[in-house]
Amino acid sequence: MYTPLAAACDQPAADGQSGHGLAKIIFATSLVSGLELFDFTVFGFFAVMIGDQFFPSTDPMTSLLLAVGTFGVGFFMRPLGAMLIGAYADRGGRRAAFNATIWLTSLGTAAVALCPPFATIGVAAPVILVAGRLLQGFAVGGDIGVATTLTMELAPASRRGYMVGWQLSGQGGAALLGASLGMLLTHTMPPAALASWGWRIPFLIGLLIVPAGMYFRRRLHAPAVMHRAGDRAQGTLAELCREHRRTVALATLMMLWRTVPVYAIVFYMPSYMTRVVHLPAIVGFSSSALSALLLVIIPPLSGLLADRLPRRRPLVLATSGLTALLVYPVFLLMAHMHGAWPILLGVGLITALIALGASANTLLVLEALPVRVRASGLAISYALGVALFGGTAQFIVTGLVKWTGDPMSAVWYIAPSCVASFCAAALFKERREEG
Repeated sequence: MYTPLAAACDQPAADGQSGHGLAKIIFATSLVSGLELFDFTVFGFFAVMIGDQFFPSTDPMTSLLLAVGTFGVGFFMRPLGAMLIGAYADRGGRRAAFNATIWLTSLGTAAVALCPPFATIGVAAPVILVAGRLLQGFAVGGDIGVATTLTMELAPASRRGYMVGWQLSGQGGAALLGASLGMLLTHTMPPAALASWGWRIPFLIGLLIVPAGMYFRRRLHAPAVMHRAGDRAQGTLAELCREHRRTVALATLMMLWRTVPVYAIVFYMPSYMTRVVHLPAIVGFSSSALSALLLVIIPPLSGLLADRLPRRRPLVLATSGLTALLVYPVFLLMAHMHGAWPILLGVGLITALIALGASANTLLVLEALPVRVRASGLAISYALGVALFGGTAQFIVTGLVKWTGDPMSAVWYIAPSCVASFCAAALFKERREEG
């Protein structure tokens, strides 16, 4: 079948990779990275049930606060994974780094899926849960930078936005699969069974990453870039700190508007709807599913737009600025209009803006870094932004709502994050490469 992706790949890549081979590599990296991110993010969709199982408390909001705190713990391993796995990819090859992340992610997911609850093994349960989250975070921290860098490097310069968009769609697909499973399980399982053991099903499905990852990645015909080592293999991180620290710092801030609203709105909606707004869980899962669907569909299209625009930065400025302005009306809509459609409209609007600028934002960072530090530079900036701000979003939003009693208090964390990204993008030096 002749697809738009295949059509885009008909143009030869810079390293001579055939269109068919390029399409296969993009499909493989997008699919497996999506599965890895699915294992990591599905935790957020079932935070309420996980909190009740592993952090029992007389106060439901306290259990939720501890659960989303555990969700955030995994993010703090992302920078370490980004530094070590990203540097390894820059030195010794992209595919070897990919294979390592598959096994690390699967081990972390197995720990979460198979760990007995607090009622069975006591305090050991949350300890095992946290260890699984740390392992997942370490693996995902390195994989996103490696996969996206490889896709960008193999694409023709005139199609980079489109190709990177497909990589981002794989990440959106992870959220879509998680939200869809949440909706399916909510519809088909009794509430008691879902809360007791049904929430484990998505994590068990996530273990498919091992056979899927090995099948696709062993069949990739590795191009030269996947084996290329930097001229100063041992100095990858030192070079980033010495010569590119301003770029990495601004890139980290630019990630805020992509990560904070996604984790505070998209992944948090099932918990927010049930514990804060007191609506059925299906409403939260539906809004998350809609957001994830938009994150799958829009990035390749926005990548096409970024490829055709003379500059990439104006698209990032427009989308991050509009997101900052619209966060308050969206939360006002969710807090005061107790219906599914207003909530779906507001969440969908924020998600569409993020998806529209995501490809251009990623390309700005990738093209600003030389190839010898590109994978580690993107991975570190993304991981730091997610760890410091995105990973803490659910915990901070839950804490603000609990301490103030005002559902609107979440805005005072999300909106400033978007403003910070807008300012960082305004200061970022665009270095667009033409092919």
